[in-house]
Amino acid sequence: MRYIILSILLLFSIKIHAQIAGTVTDAITHEPLPGVVITSPAGKGITQTNAKGIFNLPESVNGILRFSMIGYTSKLVDLNKLTSAKALNITLETSNVDLQPVIVSASREGQSRQSAPIAISQINSIQIKDTKATALYQLLNKVSGVYMVNLGNEQHTMAIRQPITYNALYLYMEDGLPIRPTGIFNHNSLYEINMAGVKDIEVIKGPASSLYGSNSIGGAVNFITQSPPSGYSGDISVQGDSYHYRRVDADGGFTAGKFGLYAGGYVAHQKDSWQDYSDFDKYSVNLKTTYDFDADTRLTTSAAYNYLNTQTPGSLDSAHFYSRSYGSNQRFTYRKVEAFRASSRLEHAWNERNNTFFTVFFRDNSTAQLPSYYIADVRDASGKYLSSNGQVNDQKFTSYGILTQHRADFNWLHSRLIVGAYLDDSPSSYYAQLLNIQKDVVNNYYTGFSNAGTYIDNYKIGLLNTAAYTQFELRPVDALRVVAGLRYDHVHYNFTNGLPASNTKYKQQETNDFNIVAPKLGLTYDLGGNKGFYANYSVGFQPPETSGLYSARQLTPLKQATFSNYELGGWLSALDKKMYLELSLYDLEGHNEIISQLLPDNTTQNQNAGATRHRGIEYALTYAPVKAISFRFSGTNARHTYVEYSEVANGKVKVYNGNRMSNAPAWIANSELTYKPLFMPGFRASAEWQHIDKYFTDPANTKTYSGYDIYNLRFGYDFKRIVKGAGIWFNAMNVTNKLYATTVTSGQYGDTYNAAPPRIYTLGVSYSFSKY
Repeated sequence: MRYIILSILLLFSIKIHAQIAGTVTDAITHEPLPGVVITSPAGKGITQTNAKGIFNLPESVNGILRFSMIGYTSKLVDLNKLTSAKALNITLETSNVDLQPVIVSASREGQSRQSAPIAISQINSIQIKDTKATALYQLLNKVSGVYMVNLGNEQHTMAIRQPITYNALYLYMEDGLPIRPTGIFNHNSLYEINMAGVKDIEVIKGPASSLYGSNSIGGAVNFITQSPPSGYSGDISVQGDSYHYRRVDADGGFTAGKFGLYAGGYVAHQKDSWQDYSDFDKYSVNLKTTYDFDADTRLTTSAAYNYLNTQTPGSLDSAHFYSRSYGSNQRFTYRKVEAFRASSRLEHAWNERNNTFFTVFFRDNSTAQLPSYYIADVRDASGKYLSSNGQVNDQKFTSYGILTQHRADFNWLHSRLIVGAYLDDSPSSYYAQLLNIQKDVVNNYYTGFSNAGTYIDNYKIGLLNTAAYTQFELRPVDALRVVAGLRYDHVHYNFTNGLPASNTKYKQQETNDFNIVAPKLGLTYDLGGNKGFYANYSVGFQPPETSGLYSARQLTPLKQATFSNYELGGWLSALDKKMYLELSLYDLEGHNEIISQLLPDNTTQNQNAGATRHRGIEYALTYAPVKAISFRFSGTNARHTYVEYSEVANGKVKVYNGNRMSNAPAWIANSELTYKPLFMPGFRASAEWQHIDKYFTDPANTKTYSGYDIYNLRFGYDFKRIVKGAGIWFNAMNVTNKLYATTVTSGQYGDTYNAAPPRIYTLGVSYSFSKY
């Protein structure tokens, strides 16, 4: 009898193992993870997950298994400890020391970082979750070579391989699609991103024009949105800070059979904050569905809506800034933005070597504003005040577009060919009306305005961008990968003037065409042992913006700008893979670079510089000596110079050849120490340091801003027991209450400062649930 019972138990145990299948998902987003390798401890391969993160184990498998994937911390699972025949559900966490993460922005398809001969960095889901950012600059400034300038209420500008600039030198994308068309750049446009729906952020530093086209010169930022989770999951959080910022986030989704759905968004509100006249409201939501027709064909449909209504206090003069008097000198400027985007992508794998996707997209955008930066004082030749004026304007565009790409792999030299085509038809309109601004001259306060009923600008533009690109990769030996790319763009502007001929300097109808060829050549070499290097040459281009070509404020015509980039970089892991170092050196040479020129009334217009040069080194060090502690240091040292540039001021030509470019810090650094004690699972604490070096605030190099150092602390606890799924966090930003400005501009009548927040405390609570 004893032997019969033992035999039954043995048969039951075998049956359990025979029936074991499972799913592997991301521990944060709960998305299925394809390509997870399942091995025995000895390293013998057993199987891997499919496109839906599902795996099936052979009947003979038992004991301990390892689940591993690039960019994630491996997990060991003991099958002998299973007590039932139910499916095995595994969650993997992003690695603290991410040696070579999987990226998609280098070729629009997933690949390992070491395969791409470019400087690219990733902010992963763990960093996003732990940071609890109230604005994107709190995330992006962790990336080496990046300084996203906080202008308040999610408004911003950027510096990547460039000085702090408001010009169209960056490409902002969502899932590989530009969020704005060529020719209608807005340095603030990242307020059109739903932070709650972002899974990863990838930053390409340097020109990416051979793949993505115009404006991707200083860099391209690609926001990868969350996809439907495996099973189901949901999150909700509430937070507020010590200066009346309030925010609610909620997201969730499910997958049932072939269909998956994800929806997420947030509502933010601010009133009576630390800076006068800075109330704002933001509503943001993303929706994504997936449908798998079969294992080889998937349809993904996405939609995003963002609404921002914010007061704009403007910048401060030196007296108000250094006395911490954050009062605005007016109470009537504003910005109202509505942005809707939708896309549908059909992807099909013909076989293991051929894959095609076809995407259609739509955009509808409106930006209406009474901008503080256009309020100007009119003075006579001696500098005596005469009057003040401003404007109210509105820019709208609607886009209809197509993006398609095919990838084919070949046996010959392990090569890969990518070909693609892009079409973006974005008709737009713009008007600006003159405002008479009333001013209390004694107190330097603008008291009100009246609409003069006069149009400064009133036009429509038919904007058509067509492009074709190709990228060829080959691997003549296992260690060497060579990549060559080429893109051709045709940009067509069809301008229709709404002003009578007597009131404009432009024709009633005119067209402008720009034809651009952008090549790229690069290589990577794997030295083994998680060491390697890359090199590349690439070209970036920037056609003039429609506002630069047709605005009545633009006094000089603009030419197309081109940039040549030479780059060398590498990566290295050491100390038993506990330390990882990545660095890149670049030389970016601009020809006819479009830069902002400050006018005597403290407003700006664009002008071509004959030549500029941007040289620097970017570096990122990550070190995790023990499992509980990780340290990150990111930085860039750069020199940005005018090679050939001059301005005309007061009838005199001023030559700035050889000068440092204004608003160009020589050193930018960000460092963070994170502690996650093993004896208290779910707890985290981190300390962050941000450094901006001093820089010149004028092209003559006669005035400087000293820069700043600030420190941030973050604490959080995710409950693993009692109230499982609940979390709480506390952030202290600028803990030393440092007085600093995010950017400073020098003008003829003094300096202006964009004041940064004083010390701010943020408290938040969250709750999450999931099937897996």
